[in-house]
Amino acid sequence: MSRLGKKPVAVPDGVEIAFADDVMRVKGPKGELTQDVKGGITVEVDAEKKEAWVHRGADTRQARAFHGLYRALLSNMVEGVTKGYTKELDIVGTGYRASVEGGVLVMQVGFSHPVRMEIPEGLLVQCPSQTQVTVSGIDKQKVGNFAAEARASHPPDPYHQKGIRFRGEYVRKLTGKTFGSTAG
Repeated sequence: MSRLGKKPVAVPDGVEIAFADDVMRVKGPKGELTQDVKGGITVEVDAEKKEAWVHRGADTRQARAFHGLYRALLSNMVEGVTKGYTKELDIVGTGYRASVEGGVLVMQVGFSHPVRMEIPEGLLVQCPSQTQVTVSGIDKQKVGNFAAEARASHPPDPYHQKGIRFRGEYVRKLTGKTFGSTAG
């Protein structure tokens, strides 16, 4: 039995979980998420105990892997429709800045042109200041993926410490070349 898969998922008040035709649906106060399910996995919801259980049909290696995966996805979906997810980015560098124009995140990060990223549907991107970007939404994968793509447009440089980094991310400073001494 999967250690993660056998744990129940708590269903808070105001959240509905439905499973039909190999599709999990989770509806809550912030919105609705769906997830296709494969590998003989089923979801059972106990309304009295306010818990959801994920069951597998076979005991194959693939079924055991899917068991834990879909339990984790269900848990993330429940958390997303109740609390939501947020990723914060910091922009470090002289003249580096970001803004949201319509449905596009525009970042000036040291290139000759601005980096423009289309904001996917279902995400809220805000710039509380010119050097901060906040990405939030109910889908954990979409939030993390968009934040990672924004960071990848100019990752932090270990020599000069410039670039885009996640809030709280530590970037180890490397020393550059030294001049004057010759080995010889």
